Amino acid sequence: MSKTPKYWSKAKKYLSKKDKVMSILIKKYNSPSETILTSRKDIFFSLCKSIIGQQISVAAANSVFLKFKKKCKNKINAKMVSKLSFDQLKSCGLSKQKVKGIKSLAKQILNKSFNPRLINKMSDEEAIIYLSNLRQIGRWSAEMILLFTYNRPNIWPIQDIGLLRGISKNYKKKYLPPPNYVKLLNKRFTPYCSVATWYLWRSIDPEPIQY
Repeated sequence: MSKTPKYWSKAKKYLSKKDKVMSILIKKYNSPSETILTSRKDIFFSLCKSIIGQQISVAAANSVFLKFKKKCKNKINAKMVSKLSFDQLKSCGLSKQKVKGIKSLAKQILNKSFNPRLINKMSDEEAIIYLSNLRQIGRWSAEMILLFTYNRPNIWPIQDIGLLRGISKNYKKKYLPPPNYVKLLNKRFTPYCSVATWYLWRSIDPEPIQY
């Protein structure tokens, strides 16, 4: 894991001035023991975890991921995954589509048709489109990669249930919150939407989220 992003302290001050609710959340989850957003800087690991976690509960995803990790002999990389058969991966509790997605990702990393280094030179939207070309990776998964792996500061994943629940809870809105209100918050929190997202997640989850 890497250190907390350099912009974090500046973002907290900015968001606290901009928004009363955010100011309360930042004070509440600001003890030294709090785990702040960090990054593994390992895109293959994070993409696999993202694919595994799609459309299942956090507990189920963790269970499947542990089996996947064991099957990879604790070495989650493209070479190791390419050596595993379809059935070996499926036996971890993965659906056919998820196995195909992970196998395809390993192949594209190895043949260099997917080059993660290019992402550093892209805007957020360009990177989302590039990542979304991968099998089993849609906009939400791409945004999680930009937020957790690349620590981009201004990601606002409006398809994320946790974010929408956090907005509903903290801003006294019905679920789902009105799209116009979500857009208003996006404008208010820019250029630090990633930090606002993290605190809204934190307000509804006893454990900090990590991909």
